[in-house]
Amino acid sequence: MAKTHSDYALNLINKLTLEEKVALLSGHNFMYTVAVPRLNIPAIRMSDGPHGLRVQVEGGDNGVATSLPATGFPTAATSSNSWNPDLLYEMGTAISEEAKHYGIHVLLGPGVCIKRNPLCGRNFEYFSEDPLLAGVLGASEVKGLQENGVGVSVKHFALNNEENYRFMGNSVVDMRAIREIYLKQFEYIVRNTKPETIMSAYNQINGEFCSENKWLLTDVLREEWGFDGLVMTDWGGVKDKILSIKSGNDIDMPGDTDICRKWLFDAVNNGSLDVSYVNECVLNVLDLVNKHKDDKRVEDVDWIKHHELAKRIALESAVLMKNDGVLPLNKGEKLCIIGDLFEKTRFQGSGSSMINPKMLTKPKNTFDDRGVNYVYAKGYKENELAPSQELMDEALETAKDFDKVVVFLGLTDYVESEGGDRETMSLPENQIALVNALVEHGKKVVLVLFGGSVIELPFYDKVDAILNMFLPGQNCGEATYELLFGEENPSGKLSETWPIKYDDVPFGDEFGKHKIDVYKESIYVGYRYYLSAKKEVRFPFGYGLSYTRFEYNDLKVKTENDQLVVTVNVKNVGDRAGKETVQVYVKAPNYDTYKPARELKGFAKIDLKPNESKTAKIIIDINDLRYWNIQANKFVLEDGEYAIQVGENSRDILLEQVVDIKGENIPINYSNNSQKAYKNIDLSNISKEAFEEMSGLKIPDEPKIKPITLESRFTDLKSTFMGRILYNSVLSVAKKDMKQALKMPDGIEKENKIKGALFLERILNTNSIRTLSMSGGTGFPYNLAEGFRDLSNGHILKGIKDFTTKIKAPALPTEEVK
Repeated sequence: MAKTHSDYALNLINKLTLEEKVALLSGHNFMYTVAVPRLNIPAIRMSDGPHGLRVQVEGGDNGVATSLPATGFPTAATSSNSWNPDLLYEMGTAISEEAKHYGIHVLLGPGVCIKRNPLCGRNFEYFSEDPLLAGVLGASEVKGLQENGVGVSVKHFALNNEENYRFMGNSVVDMRAIREIYLKQFEYIVRNTKPETIMSAYNQINGEFCSENKWLLTDVLREEWGFDGLVMTDWGGVKDKILSIKSGNDIDMPGDTDICRKWLFDAVNNGSLDVSYVNECVLNVLDLVNKHKDDKRVEDVDWIKHHELAKRIALESAVLMKNDGVLPLNKGEKLCIIGDLFEKTRFQGSGSSMINPKMLTKPKNTFDDRGVNYVYAKGYKENELAPSQELMDEALETAKDFDKVVVFLGLTDYVESEGGDRETMSLPENQIALVNALVEHGKKVVLVLFGGSVIELPFYDKVDAILNMFLPGQNCGEATYELLFGEENPSGKLSETWPIKYDDVPFGDEFGKHKIDVYKESIYVGYRYYLSAKKEVRFPFGYGLSYTRFEYNDLKVKTENDQLVVTVNVKNVGDRAGKETVQVYVKAPNYDTYKPARELKGFAKIDLKPNESKTAKIIIDINDLRYWNIQANKFVLEDGEYAIQVGENSRDILLEQVVDIKGENIPINYSNNSQKAYKNIDLSNISKEAFEEMSGLKIPDEPKIKPITLESRFTDLKSTFMGRILYNSVLSVAKKDMKQALKMPDGIEKENKIKGALFLERILNTNSIRTLSMSGGTGFPYNLAEGFRDLSNGHILKGIKDFTTKIKAPALPTEEVK
């Protein structure tokens, strides 16, 4: 469809020189668009997010360890458990106020990729395994930001589901899974909020990089969904600049890529690229500039209000996973508290979203401030993995006179971070050893968990209560205290399934191991698999306990104007006020094609006083009941009976009503082998051949490590003699940062510096040579990347020539032309 551009953009497009146009299609100074002083075109400034601002200090290290203070809100892995869109809207509004205070025009977030596997190192930044929940919550954050004058960049579009090979990996996925699982949340956000920008992902989808995937960026995003904003790459995500422009990727970030300006300038001049492609992308950049060119900075920010909002989100997002009557705690009793995370609490994720919190409360601070009577022992060190017998003995000695202990555990920045996938679903060994020792000594154990993803709980049956705070943001201390002592009632519901052990995860043994990532499970992601396969889990999707109890009755389903109107009565039958999330699932007809046992189609969160009843109303568009028919290449509403199921989680359905819906039946000619395997949820029989038959795709061979190419993972350089020398020279930067950090005095600054060095090492290791150059700007220009490739392959003279051959690109408009 033809896009209508702003008058501002249309008036400028013909005044720009070609040099200025190609400059506008790359970023500048890591977080800016390019300014054109000659025409008074200002730069647009961006900031990492998505659960708070990470505004880099000018001239600093891009904010990984040092950034301007901002409110650290609970991460998406946490806030998603609230199932409360209003809270996400409030968070978006608060972030917008802080963004305007710092002169930020576009927040890089929210991240709405699907949690396909619990080991993904970036799961803490993503909402859910379910596209409806991710879409609704992501859209609410977008609205909160954009309705208050700050743009967003919804990311990472699309199928960016692992970290180990995210820079060069190839996600091989059947179209039904792409449409029903991995694009749904993006579609919901685009259609309902009109985000100002979308960020294309690093990875390939079925052999095409996202930044140059015309089907993804133009056919689907723009023409089918009606997106009219700007598409930017993830940082370093451009590969073929010409192809990316033709495919609908407007700008490469962070920019300062001389080679991209040269490629575009030369291609237009030699006729291999029609200037109309360049003009259309420039118009999209100018449209974004137009939205923010007159923005004014806000002087005052109500930091205390935002701090309280961070607490409210944490309170509604914590999940009570188990309670044998020991919670809430009694304020009058003396407590035994064990665990280093009590004082070194992990309240946010690690990586590009790490925030410098404006304020910070940790459980120990709050317990001290509130006058809690307790004794404390570390039990383990959060920055180590191996058990310390000395610390464990000290913990057991501290606990000897107590029947009950409160133990603080969780995933630390050393085992969960952007830049790499987790190696295991287990807690660190020292924490597991501590819990086992305590239960062996007959203690009642209350676990307080922190972390951004799913973990195994082998001691589940031996402990008495589990309160999971996830990554609760900067006001984690007050939120943890109020929930433990019953000042607030837990109401969080899990936004992802918790398997009993990692072996239960479909194709878990293949995840994060290869550049070719085959999504053999198709649509069977998360609870769609565990329910359909009738496989036991530790906690089902949507699960969460309360200090009170709720009863459901009087389910009614009516059809009105192509919608299902679902109402159900909920009563609080306990003695405490509480909040309950009513979840509506639909079991679809299952004729010619395989379907999940049920799928979430709506939800509502209600607040109830003791003995109070309310009627929850959930509206479901009948079009949302469609599935992707690969034969017809479209969404199809199947004719038949649909079971509308209401439950307190995805497993425990309390009420059901069947409705007959008129649709159409379009047969799908799956092969017998693939239909049998997928319809019977027999994933053990889904071989490479069965997947290829079902999907119509050919799984490519895994790329060889040698010869080294620009798409080689940086660690592949170690496979050659010269490559090892180059690899070690680059990694020395991270090692130097770590040495400096270890010499610093103990404190938050040292911890952040260590985490920054670890993150840098992870990022360097998992990058490709090409993405290192495309994100390195003037520090690692493209000719150096080519030199790294050629030297690593033993082509010494060619490599030296690469190093000494400067890229001759048009000057930036902000540069003095000599």
